[in-house]
Amino acid sequence: MGSAAAPVPVRSRYVLVDGLRTHYLDAGEGPTVVLLHSAEFGGCAELSWEDTIPALADRYRLVAPDWLGFGKTDKVHDFSSVRGRMLAHMRRFLEIMCIDEAHFVGSSMAGSVLLSVAAEHDRGFPLRSVVAASGGGFVPNNEARQIVQSYDCTLESMRKTIEMLFHNPRWPADDAYVERRFQISLEPGAWESAAAARFRAPVRKGGGGPFGRPDDTPYEEISVPTLLIAGANDKLREPGYAPEVAERIPNGRAEVLPDCGHLPNVERADEFNRLVGEFLDELERTASDSTRATAEA
Repeated sequence: MGSAAAPVPVRSRYVLVDGLRTHYLDAGEGPTVVLLHSAEFGGCAELSWEDTIPALADRYRLVAPDWLGFGKTDKVHDFSSVRGRMLAHMRRFLEIMCIDEAHFVGSSMAGSVLLSVAAEHDRGFPLRSVVAASGGGFVPNNEARQIVQSYDCTLESMRKTIEMLFHNPRWPADDAYVERRFQISLEPGAWESAAAARFRAPVRKGGGGPFGRPDDTPYEEISVPTLLIAGANDKLREPGYAPEVAERIPNGRAEVLPDCGHLPNVERADEFNRLVGEFLDELERTASDSTRATAEA
């Protein structure tokens, strides 16, 4: 009986991006897949992708950076252009890492960002395909969202946040998991960076930030293969949003996971990883077949 293959090592690394110390995880070999994490308080690459990286690293190279202001990346916030600064930093990260073509997978905020840059044909993000977990569509500023937004750096507040992020009550009941997320949220400058994105001067409209506003993303303009994965019991989104968005994408489809909340990549990791793996594997087979046919022509 053969022995099981050794797990692929996951490397924790840093790179300077225009003077900003940027943390990322790197594992595996093969076609590149960039994993972009969600933006809740305490969000980071490790928490988002610790189950996905081992599942894919036997055949792909996984690169999972911490966004500017999150995880172990430097804590910088641009009050004049929150999204613009984060995207500019990520574009430069990809350039410095010599990533000129990749599949991209994003959770929550990152999923929405990927759909938006795909629709805008933002070549700073060299997209071969997009997987958006709990991304895209109208984002309501509902009670669950307000609970997540009001995190106050206490253990009990983190437990309430986790209750909103997940469907299964075992997650907020898991003291070790709550403590782990809590400790990551206390990284110096992490709360301030995440909270600053919610600030609005009294003279400015839109106190809910990006939440509760109409979604004007031109999904019809997305030209790369796209997979949306949603939780059927997501407290932060409206039922049915993912299939509706996927219908507007020329080469898009949606998978809705039952008994799952806002973070399918964590709560239903096995099913999520299977769907992503099958999606990417099929794209790679198609590309390989096309290359072979061209060479034989």
